[in-house]
Amino acid sequence: MKVWGVVGWKNAGKTGLMERLVAEFAGRGLSVSTLKHAHHSFDVDRPGKDSHRHRVAGATEVLLASRTRWALMHELRGAEEPTLESLLSRLSPVDLVLVEGWKRDVHAKIEAHRAERCQPLIAPGDPTVRAVAADVPLTLDRPVFHLDDTCAIADFIARELRL
Repeated sequence: MKVWGVVGWKNAGKTGLMERLVAEFAGRGLSVSTLKHAHHSFDVDRPGKDSHRHRVAGATEVLLASRTRWALMHELRGAEEPTLESLLSRLSPVDLVLVEGWKRDVHAKIEAHRAERCQPLIAPGDPTVRAVAADVPLTLDRPVFHLDDTCAIADFIARELRL
């Protein structure tokens, strides 16, 4: 599977860019999956539901299945956070996996940047950031795209990954 990352500081536009890229690549006929890193605790389950009750009772994994989808929840229960590589190995094969976060991993990435956030760019100190998508013009040693130019960004990623 080909992997490409989207990184940036909080509220830099990562999720919007991910959403647009998924739609763009899917519209081009590619199968696309995503991985999203969260820096906080999260829960996709709801108290009172059977699956939640199973987890609270101590289940390590709970798999929900229906005619339209299935979801696997895995409780770490104090174990170390899994690596990106181990999580990628759990995905079904697709043409492209877009990864939001994991900015310190070694896969190729594009950085989302909003000037109003007043955060320093990640790209100058990180060769794995192959391009920047920003809401202002920037002069860098790598390609810079407008944050909303989804088609040009997708074309760049497709060329880089030979999709």
